Amino acid sequence: MTSLVISQTELKGLKLKGRGKVRDIYDLGDRLLIVATDRISAFDVVMPNPIPDKGRILTQLSKFWFNMTQEIIPNHLLSTEVEDFPEECAPYKDILRGRTMIVLKAEVLPVECVVRGYLAGSGWEEYRTTGEVCGIPLPKGLLESSRLEEPLFTPATKAEAGQHDENIPFERMEREIGKDLAHRIRSISISIYQRARTYAEARGILIADTKMEFGLRDGKLILVDELLTPDSSRFWPKEEYRPGSSQKSFDKQFLRDYLLSIKWNKTPPAPPLPEEIIQKTREKYLEAYQRIVGKPFEMDW
Repeated sequence: MTSLVISQTELKGLKLKGRGKVRDIYDLGDRLLIVATDRISAFDVVMPNPIPDKGRILTQLSKFWFNMTQEIIPNHLLSTEVEDFPEECAPYKDILRGRTMIVLKAEVLPVECVVRGYLAGSGWEEYRTTGEVCGIPLPKGLLESSRLEEPLFTPATKAEAGQHDENIPFERMEREIGKDLAHRIRSISISIYQRARTYAEARGILIADTKMEFGLRDGKLILVDELLTPDSSRFWPKEEYRPGSSQKSFDKQFLRDYLLSIKWNKTPPAPPLPEEIIQKTREKYLEAYQRIVGKPFEMDW
C-alpha cells in the first residue's frame, strides 16, 4: 500500500475540536475522531517537514498496546478501521486509513503520568543536581542511563502550547486530582510500564521511560491519548545499551540530536530538515514498530 504524507487535515463536514503538535481532533458528539498526522515536533516546536508514515506508525502501535493492556485498565479506543467510521468520514477514507482512532470522550485529567525505568532526560539532569528525581531520593553513584531497580512514577504538569511540561512531586498530584485517584493511577501506570518493558526487552527494545494520560468517563477511570509510541517514550536498542552516556534510540532523540548539532535555538520557526534526517527518523520509527509488533509495517492492514 502506498501511503499519503499528511501534514494537516481539513475534513469538511466534520467539526474540528483542535490540533495538537501531531494530532487533529474532530468532535463526533459522544466520540472523537483522532487523526495522527505525519507532523513531528522537537523541543515543543513543530518541524516544517513531516515524517512519512509516522502517523500510521503511532496509531498502530497505540492500538497494539491498548489491546495488550486492556485487562489492566479500560481505554478509550473504539476502532481504527475506517469501515467502522461514521458516514460523514467516507469521503476521507484514504486520508484516514491506518492513522485514525475513533475513541470515547473523557474528562482528561490535568497530569502527565511518567514512568521511568532508566535514568535519562530531565530525570538524569535532576539527579545530577539533587540526587533525586521529582523528590524521590535515589542511590548515589548512578550513571546516565542507569537502569532503576524499581520504576519511578514521576508526574508532570500538562503544559500549554509552546511550553514545557514541569515535573511535580506526587503530593502535588494528590492535591490536584485527589489522593485515592492519584494512588490508583500511579499503581496502574507502573503496571502498564512493567508489562510493556518485559515484552519489549524480549524483542530487543529497552523502554527507558514513557508518558501516559488518563481520563474519567462517566466517573470511571480510563486510559486515553496514545500509548507507548516513539513520540511518548524512549526506546533504546538493547544490544547497544551502555550505561554512562546517552543511548542510541528508536525515537525522535535522533532528530533532537541533529537539531542540537546545528545549534538551533529551540524557538520557532524550526529549520527545514534535510532529506537524510527525514528518512532516518522514519526508519527508526519503523524499526520500533517492527520489533515490537513482530511483523512488517505494511502488512498491518
